[in-house]
Amino acid sequence: MNTAAVLERIIKEHNFAPYIAEDRLIPASEGSYAPFPANLDGRIAGNLRRRGIERIYTHQAEVWDAVKSGNVVVVTPTASGKTLCYNMPVLQALLTDDKARALYLFPTKALSHDQQSELNEIVEGEPPEIPPLPVKVSTYDGDTPGSLRITARDLGRIIISNPDMLHDGILPNHPKWIQFFSHLQYVVIDEAHIYRGVFGSHVANVIRRLRRIASFYGSTPRFILCSATIANPKELAESLTGESVTLVDNNGAPRGEKRIILYNPPLIDAVQGIRRPVTTESRRWMLAFLRANIKTILFAHSRVKTEVTASYVNDELKNIFTGNSRIKVEAYRGGLLPNERREIERGLRNGGIQGVVSTNALELGIDIGGLDAAVVAGFPGSFNSFWQQTGRAGRRGGTSVAVFVASSAPLDQFIMDDPAWFFRKTVEEARINPENPYIYTDHVKCAAFELPFRDERIASGSFFGKEVTDALSFLEQDGIVRRTGSTWHWANRSFPAEGISLRSAMTENVVIIDITDGRNAVIGEMDRPSAKELIFKNAVYIHRGRQYLVEDLNIEEKKCLVREAEVNYYTDGYVKTDIQVILEDDYFEYADTAGTPECRAKSCLGDVLVRTQAAKFKKIRFHTQENIGYGTIDLPEEEMQTRALVLLFPPESSGGMALALLDESEAGSVLSSTGKLIKQIAPMFLLCDSRDIGIAERVRDPHFDIPALYVYDKYPGGTGLSEALVRRGADLFAVIYEAVKRCPCAKGCPSCVGAGENKAGTAAFLRTLTGEASTIRYAEG
Repeated sequence: MNTAAVLERIIKEHNFAPYIAEDRLIPASEGSYAPFPANLDGRIAGNLRRRGIERIYTHQAEVWDAVKSGNVVVVTPTASGKTLCYNMPVLQALLTDDKARALYLFPTKALSHDQQSELNEIVEGEPPEIPPLPVKVSTYDGDTPGSLRITARDLGRIIISNPDMLHDGILPNHPKWIQFFSHLQYVVIDEAHIYRGVFGSHVANVIRRLRRIASFYGSTPRFILCSATIANPKELAESLTGESVTLVDNNGAPRGEKRIILYNPPLIDAVQGIRRPVTTESRRWMLAFLRANIKTILFAHSRVKTEVTASYVNDELKNIFTGNSRIKVEAYRGGLLPNERREIERGLRNGGIQGVVSTNALELGIDIGGLDAAVVAGFPGSFNSFWQQTGRAGRRGGTSVAVFVASSAPLDQFIMDDPAWFFRKTVEEARINPENPYIYTDHVKCAAFELPFRDERIASGSFFGKEVTDALSFLEQDGIVRRTGSTWHWANRSFPAEGISLRSAMTENVVIIDITDGRNAVIGEMDRPSAKELIFKNAVYIHRGRQYLVEDLNIEEKKCLVREAEVNYYTDGYVKTDIQVILEDDYFEYADTAGTPECRAKSCLGDVLVRTQAAKFKKIRFHTQENIGYGTIDLPEEEMQTRALVLLFPPESSGGMALALLDESEAGSVLSSTGKLIKQIAPMFLLCDSRDIGIAERVRDPHFDIPALYVYDKYPGGTGLSEALVRRGADLFAVIYEAVKRCPCAKGCPSCVGAGENKAGTAAFLRTLTGEASTIRYAEG
């Protein structure tokens, strides 16, 4: 029985079929091809033909032509040959000029190593018929041994790295890289859509520093960026590089047949609207595929869920006589050691591992072999991520399937109620804010350490803009830089890049140490804020299916001691949040433009101080999800100054009038439900995860003295999300009102306002915030 027939049988099974909200077939499509470029070096063409490539896709040919005159961003689907888009022109340049160099940047070390293997297949040739190309490819990242780093630096023609290593390992040590930077012709930025929000804002500043150093050594590299489909790829590419970019987005690659299944788990309590857990249902789908010999990837959305789901699957398969039915399933997530990551990737490629449960760590284009099924357990936060994850199945062609298992979250249920809306929904924009004052000033420090700033260059257009003078003056007050004449010099003893993490607000990682039977072995690591919520004392830590109890978390020494244990539960921390307004920048009104303008609500954009603390945790029994106990967490609170959009409902506004009709408890329920809906549905409008947004409601806010709902960026200084929501507030109100109105429950359920919450009151409140015609206008505070 072929794959298509097996998939058809599984989909029609009685315990799946009744709950399928949509079964959509995306038909196969033919490719569009072009011959090899006439001036392509024969050695490159020969190596490609050896790999079975006799012609290229039209978008690859378009990139070849476009890159001759400038920078390019190519936007095509998963498995469409984007790698060859940059490998061909880069190798051509390096074979034409034996001094030329290129830098490849990938967002993860795993992807770097995967792409080096891909590049090596072209470069190594097949002697003696096809000689190797005289191009040394070297990986330079945190896992590269010291003995190989010097060789890579001196002899590497193509350096494969990541933004983190460029930031704190290469740019600060540029005098050791003079030959490389002097002849740098190309910079490749793969998976550019990943560089959004905080991470993207950091990376844009790292690229500024890269261009500045390359210019110092006399080179002006061209940029080739590759991205998954997003709404604004050209804008993002130009924001990242600081240069104009040509967009190539006409995909010429063929596409295999794919079925997209939207699956809504059955109700187990119709009165409360409670559905069977998403972990249970996604596990059932994965098991059905694996038992039919279909290699499968399941995407969960947290480290805990990834480990728990993988454990569930392995428990179901457990059989000592058949070696777990000869099916091996692994968990893949952040915090694994490098050798563990590569072991899993290798097992997926060579067939030793048949299934993997992953966070979004495998969302990127790492080669993990031929997968025919992808299961997405709950909406991943953005449509871009969803299509990336479903694209992991069917990368080798043929028939594939992707199953979206809905949770009870409002957005998931909104999709299940209107599948047509889901399929016509456009992907989101990727937003970055390189001028974020925290991020910008940090990278000005790094740049000053690398090279002095000179007034004449700032005046003529510095890579950091003319406003860099303000940042330098600020740093001078703290003795970090010193101005001598018209030049700003680094004046501090520190190494600034070491104290700046590109991926999170905190640079410190907590090392997790297994002390079972005196092992004292490092088994993982975790950033400090996550550690306070996940690996506190008495927490259960799960690592590749093994359970550990946390004996001690020492934040100051950045280590967590765990001991192997067998328990029947996992833990989940409760986090409490307190907010203080620091600065009010602008006020806005959401008003009705139909007839006499009416104020529906106001909002204030400004700075806030957010204090968070994990105060207690609950113990959740495996499989049944029962809450079997609580515990306390004794750890210091975290403080963060950030940006917030505060939705305000004064008495004269229609929103305020609706709340005034409710008692304090009911008003609190309505605001809480509205906040929950905003948190879950805001990712429709922004390329972010719901976990990037913080929500706090106040029936009578101590600062504004009226009902308020805080929507804040969960990163110091903000990342532009609050500012973006100002413009989309009216649209957001309309969508969340529609989500509540469409939900079939009578009194509230997890799919809308929450079980036991005030659905009628929330619907009435949201109705006052929406209108057939509405606008946003500045208002006086």
